[in-house]
Order: sequence, then structure tokens, then C-alpha cells
Amino acid sequence: MTGLLRHVSVSDLGALPETDAAFLRRLGGPTAIRVAGRDRSRTRVATTLLHGNEPSGTRAAHAWLRSGAVPAVDALLIVANVAAALEPPGFAWRTLPEHRDLNRCFLGPFDGGDGALAREILDAIEEAAPEAVIDLHNNSGHNPPYGVGPDPDPRSLELVSLFADRFVWSRLRLGALVEAVRSMPCVTVEAGRSGDPAADAVALGGLARFLERDTLFASESPLVQVLEMPMRARLRPGVRLAVGEAPAPDADLTLSSDLDRHNFERVEAGTAIGWCSATAAELVVFDDELGRDRTDDYLEASGGRLRTRRPIVPIMITTDPAIAAADCLFYAVRERAPAD
Repeated sequence: MTGLLRHVSVSDLGALPETDAAFLRRLGGPTAIRVAGRDRSRTRVATTLLHGNEPSGTRAAHAWLRSGAVPAVDALLIVANVAAALEPPGFAWRTLPEHRDLNRCFLGPFDGGDGALAREILDAIEEAAPEAVIDLHNNSGHNPPYGVGPDPDPRSLELVSLFADRFVWSRLRLGALVEAVRSMPCVTVEAGRSGDPAADAVALGGLARFLERDTLFASESPLVQVLEMPMRARLRPGVRLAVGEAPAPDADLTLSSDLDRHNFERVEAGTAIGWCSATAAELVVFDDELGRDRTDDYLEASGGRLRTRRPIVPIMITTDPAIAAADCLFYAVRERAPAD
């Protein structure tokens, strides 16, 4: 144990400051905050700020703690990437330079500072033995709130229903927290776009329901749409990406600046999504489930425009070139077929 994750009770923090930035400065670094509940025999865990540019979870935790609400059971709130969030101008850095993406570190190897912190977060969750875990995030593009997880079981869907009415069933193994926590229900919640007050409200309302309800799991199935996520669209190495209203002269691929308006929409065949060279080779659509490159099935270049070759439902579209280069441009989903 390297001691990167500080453990405190809410009383140790004293009177909480009014602003989220001052709250993070009070924490000083990655912190696990315990709040005693009415039932001390059970625990629920909420993690947030794995990415420093996703503030809604932090704002929700801060506002909920300031409210003085008593949770139904013991609550453990883990606020992770404090340094990245505090780096000027604030909530602008996904991770600091020379650091790994923390939400890609949870499947190991647990080397370096980021790997060690991921290991400590997992250890804290395991020690708490919670009845459920939620991991709060934001998107960089326009998205409705939704949940993500590796299993669309009734308990996961019920957790998501506290925040949203869509669940994305992901079989990806990227090193995310939700992939590593499998001994209890765990979901990622994408509250909406970073900086959107509506996303902050989704995170706070859902967090309060998660922490304050006496019983999380009912017998009836929640009304949540399940979408399968088989594909990712990624830039090929070395591709220069721009975002704008016209092709950028120094870019290999320019994406429409309002591309994220298509999140969770059916994009019909022939829809232009940007400008490219003579081929669609700058972007690869990869089916992780089948292990196949399906770019030619879904994209084509025509007249200098990059177009869809067949209908596609994209989610998590980002119009931030840095995030697109470091992670992916979007994921593609399909609605789960009804069970036989």
C-alpha cells in the first residue's frame, strides 16, 4: 500500500467550502470519504473524477455532502483525479501530461503512480464490501444521460434507472473501473456533457437516490433500454484531426463541429460526417466483439467527404481532437434483440 488514496470521515473535513474548487483543494489529493448511515451494516460506494475534466460527479458529491443528508447505509465517496481537476483553468485536463488515463488502469499492470492509485481504489472498494458501486462521469460531446456496464442484469439496470433510461452493454476490456469490479453490481453513469448544469443535476439527483434509498433493488424490472456496444471508431496512428465547418488545410481528417448532435440517433447511409482525403483510411471502425476491421462496411470517401455507407447509431461522439486521438471518436451501438 503506497498511501496515495487518503481515507477520511466527513467530519474530518470540517465545514465544507461553498465552491467545488475549494472542496477539491480541501481534499488535496485522491480521497475516500466515509459517511455514516442509518444502517451501519451495509455500504454503498460512489466513485468520481477518474477523469479530471468531468466535474458533475464531484459537484454532486460536494453538494450532497454540504446538504447534511444522512444516507440509508454507510457511504464511501471516492474522489480520484484531484490534481488534474485543479490544474488551471480547472476541470480542463482529462489527465495530467505524463500520466496514464486512470480509467484504463484497473485491469493492471498496476505499475507507476496511476496504476498504484487504481489498485488502492479497488482495495478500498473490496474492503468496504459494498452492496453496489456507481462510477460517475461526463461526456465531452452532447449526450443524454446513460449507464454503461459489462452485464445488463436486473440489478445493474436498476442502478442505471436512478439516473437514466438507457444502458449501454459493453464487452470492451479497456481497463475501466466497471470492468474490474465484478463481485457486486457496478455501473458507469455518464451524466451528460461536461459543464452542462443539466448534467450536474442528473448526477446530484441520482446520487441522492442511490445513497438515501433504504432498498436499491426491487423485484420488478426497471424500464431501461439496453443497447449493445460492439464497435469503436478510432483514428489511425499519426492522423491529424481537426474539427470545423470546412476542411482544415493542415488536417488529414476534418470532422463536422456539430457531429455530436447525432449521439444516440440513427444516422442513415450517405450522411456526411466530415472531410477526408481520397479514402476513408484515416478512421477505422473496429468490431471488438468479432475482432474485425469493419471500416469498409460502414464508411466511404466520396468527393472529399467522409460518409456513412450503412445506417449506424453512434454514442459518446467527441469533438475534442485530443480525446479522439487518445481514446476514440465514437462508439456504435445496436438495440439488444428480445430474449427468445
